[in-house]
Amino acid sequence: MSDARVDREAVREEEMAAEQRYLNVLYGKLDDLRTETTQRLKATLRDSGGPPQARTERDISTRMYTDKLNQLSSVEHGMCFGRLDLDGGETFHIGRIGLFDEDNEYEPLLLDWRAPAARPFYLATAAARDGVRRRRHLKTSWRKVLDYEDEILDLDAAEQGSDLGLAGEATLLARLDARRTGQMQDIVSTIQAEQDRIIRAGMNGVLVVQGAPGTGKTAVALHRAAYLLYTFREQLSKRGVLVVGPNPTFLHYIGQVLPSLGETGVLLSTVGGLYPGITATGAESARTAEIKGRLSMTDVLTAAVRDRQQVPRDHVEVTFDRESLQLKRKDATAARTRARRTRRPHNLARRVFQDEMFKALTLQVGERLGLDLLDRRDLDEINVELRADPEVTRALDELWPELTPQHLLDELLSSPERLATATAKVLDDAERDALLRPAGAPWTPADVPLLDELAELLGEDDAAERAERERQEREELAYAQGVLHIMEQDEEIADEERLRVSDVLDAELLAERFRTSSDLTAAERAAEDRTWTFGHVIVDEAQELSEMAWRVLMRRCPSRSMTLVGDVAQTGALGGASSWDDVLDRYVQDRWKLAELTVNYRTPSEIMDVAAELLSDMDTELEPPKSVRSTGNLPWAQQIAREDLNTELPQLVSEELDEVADGRLAVLMPADLLAEIGPGLAEALPEAVVGTRPDDLESPAVLLTVDEAKGLEFDSVLLVAPEVVAESSDRGLNDLYVALTRATQRLGIVHCGDLPPGLARSFE
Repeated sequence: MSDARVDREAVREEEMAAEQRYLNVLYGKLDDLRTETTQRLKATLRDSGGPPQARTERDISTRMYTDKLNQLSSVEHGMCFGRLDLDGGETFHIGRIGLFDEDNEYEPLLLDWRAPAARPFYLATAAARDGVRRRRHLKTSWRKVLDYEDEILDLDAAEQGSDLGLAGEATLLARLDARRTGQMQDIVSTIQAEQDRIIRAGMNGVLVVQGAPGTGKTAVALHRAAYLLYTFREQLSKRGVLVVGPNPTFLHYIGQVLPSLGETGVLLSTVGGLYPGITATGAESARTAEIKGRLSMTDVLTAAVRDRQQVPRDHVEVTFDRESLQLKRKDATAARTRARRTRRPHNLARRVFQDEMFKALTLQVGERLGLDLLDRRDLDEINVELRADPEVTRALDELWPELTPQHLLDELLSSPERLATATAKVLDDAERDALLRPAGAPWTPADVPLLDELAELLGEDDAAERAERERQEREELAYAQGVLHIMEQDEEIADEERLRVSDVLDAELLAERFRTSSDLTAAERAAEDRTWTFGHVIVDEAQELSEMAWRVLMRRCPSRSMTLVGDVAQTGALGGASSWDDVLDRYVQDRWKLAELTVNYRTPSEIMDVAAELLSDMDTELEPPKSVRSTGNLPWAQQIAREDLNTELPQLVSEELDEVADGRLAVLMPADLLAEIGPGLAEALPEAVVGTRPDDLESPAVLLTVDEAKGLEFDSVLLVAPEVVAESSDRGLNDLYVALTRATQRLGIVHCGDLPPGLARSFE
């Protein structure tokens, strides 16, 4: 062994030892923080007495300390992953959170990856060093340093290297080649320059991130959420951040990313999960979902509401005080017109309608008794008695009932007559038939935007609740005044040389603090409140959303502070977007920014070549992304007769499982085929499960439809019946493109008929 090589190895061992010592210091600090926070939490929990204000402060402190402990635990694995050596001799370590040295004027021990000073770790290049001489990528396993990779950016330095265009290329490629676990991992240690620019973009306005498969769109979106919460903590901690995904399986897949970055106050949801109290588990055809997602459904729902605001054909007779009264058509028509002109939601305008009708009925009673014998007080008493009469109120309820979104939509979709009336100007007979379903059928994800729209149209008559809330507020104010009075009497506090409590706190402020304090996070409160508006909304697979779904999200974010992530070439939903202009013109016109991701980190070049050939047959001008790696594993295709799938497919799946060893295999196929052969295939292969349950992605092999696989990635993909996928809808090629680009290592195709032309050219 040469002396030079011995010297290099000695230097490397010394550097490894130095990094290990530094890591020990960091974890020592982490342990101290955990111990201190645990002690404070225990002390807070022991203090269970005191007035309501003290108990409220205790609950807030408990939440704060619990969140801190969760954060410290979540970042422990891989806490420090990098180092920057600057021209002036300064050195900064980069990690998932920031740590400071209290004994040394709060010098940073570890820079949070989101801090401005950490940005050169992701952006510096040999051509634009930004003062960085060397960038080091650390490979750790919990508290042990395993290895490191150095990039020398100062090309005049003695240890001169080369810039390959990718930050931490060896670390990045090792990460990309690693086996999948069934849960998405963060990319905080390998963020590339084009990704970093998007992650750190400003919060205001709508940012659209267009990215082809494998470019890291989802990872960028989640890291952007963590960055925004770090940079704009004060604003976003109050209103929260909403991250919307395409399905529950996807949300489970990404569920650990934000906690691993130290952020737990984010609401993850599908559009179907944004209506409190509704569990949208029902299934329906893609055609039915597309119809429900059309913007014209707003006209249908408006008509359905107006259809419930009736007037009698002539009159309705009711008995009051043993006398017959008439609800006359002309009175009801005038009352309805007056109520509608208020432009209030249905349930709020109902009060106006009833007021007008009770006035008309009061006059009827008064005329019988003799109006000249009655004064205003007598008429008011008659009005009150009419309002208390069950038969009268029941008759008025028939004309203008109080409605809930659930009741109205269920009646609409299960009644051919009501549906025909509401859709007369909008849908044809075939489309109406597609919407009809039995009464009480389970809600589907496409129903939720309709329910949300109805909630806006109907409103909620909360007069009684508001009165009760005002009563409670008066009691709280009186209680707060009493608390302040007692505190003012305390000798120590009342000392003239001290500030009095009333100098810094009045009763109204104390009552408000008591009223609004809660141990729930903004995300938890938002999940229970349909009218909650978020500080920022991030939408993944945004191209899949229907026009009605966009209305839901725009209501949740009136500030239009949004990040929309997707790829219009992957749009599979019939009601999805074909361009971002189509989506946004109605809400922000041209006031939105576009950022593009162009590098494919997931899909190796061998697979991307196949996908690119298919892309050329699709109605899009998008270019395929550039893959950063190849694996040497060429995609393969094999034809099997449809009737032989049950017997031959298990063997192919078993062989593919052997190839990926500890990795994850996805078997993707059309929904009808999965329903037919999936259970038998899972029974024949103990390692395989039919997916969609939360833990299914962690199984060695999972059987999914193409739609269920959207946004996910696997070591290997076995695509069955691509010809059926391509012909299944007007956007079948888009679905096929999605299926081809889920794999990080291997791709196999099993077809029963002729391959679609774009695939056939790849396997000629």
